[in-house]
Order: sequence, then structure tokens, then C-alpha cells
Amino acid sequence: MSKKVAILMGSDSDLPVVKGAINTLKSFGITVEVHVTSAHRTPKQACDFASNAKANGFGVIICAAGKAAHLAGIIAAHTTLPVIGIPIKSSTLDGMDSLLSTVQMPKGIPVATVAIDGADNAGILAAQMLGIHDEEISHKLDKLKLDMVEEVLAKDEKLQTEMWWKI
Repeated sequence: MSKKVAILMGSDSDLPVVKGAINTLKSFGITVEVHVTSAHRTPKQACDFASNAKANGFGVIICAAGKAAHLAGIIAAHTTLPVIGIPIKSSTLDGMDSLLSTVQMPKGIPVATVAIDGADNAGILAAQMLGIHDEEISHKLDKLKLDMVEEVLAKDEKLQTEMWWKI
């Protein structure tokens, strides 16, 4: 049985961004659980979730947080599962505060960090992690890569055949 992916958000206001990861994971047939938990307002609950995540059948945890985005770090401190951080653009610093809070982890507490609001890539990265031991997910990832190649080639062909005179 394939492992699940947990997606933790620091606030429900992160959901519009996080939907990209949810949809991506579901497209690979991966079971997803989504929760709101805060590194600052519910630290005990966040730590308890992380400490029990492996026993509860999770294989990867994705954490989305804005501003002082410490959620991914506190989760990574309490589990050996891979943690992926999604810095959320939510303040006057255009998400740079979230990015730096997520990516600047101390030695021993790694957090894989995607781009600001990069939920789709977080979903793909989680699928790649699970796909190491799950052939079905691995094949779906191969198909995704092939689909991207075909899409770019089709766009180039259209450019070459229909737009050549505008260049």
C-alpha cells in the first residue's frame, strides 16, 4: 500500500495556493490529508502530528506557511520523514520572508523548499519521493515528463508553421 502525503497549512488562507499540491498529488493517485496547524499558535499539536506521522502511514509531509514560516522547520525537527516547504506570499515582503524562514534550516533539520507559492512543484516532488518505491507513481511521473515534452514541441511547431511571418 502506498504511503499518504500530509499537507499542513499555517492558516486556512493558504488553501488557494495549496490546492495546486492537492490536485497534483490526486492526479498521481496519492492519498492526501490536509490540516491547519501553526508552529506558533498550536505548536504542541504540530509536533504531535509530526512525531506520529510515520506510524500513521505518511511518507512525505508538505508544509505551507507565510510570513515567519516556521511550520516546515518545526515539523522537520520532529520527524525523519521528508518535509517539503511551500513559502507563501502573504506579506509586504512578497514572500521573501517566508522563503528565507523555510529554506534557512540548521544542520540536521533539512527542509526541501520549492518556490514561493510553488505548490504544484511540491506535489510533484512528493510524488517523486514516493515514486522511488512505487512503480505506479513512477510510471505516472514518466508520463508527466513526456506530456511536457509533447506540449513544448507542439507549441514550437505552431510557432514555426503559423507565426513565422510575425517574427
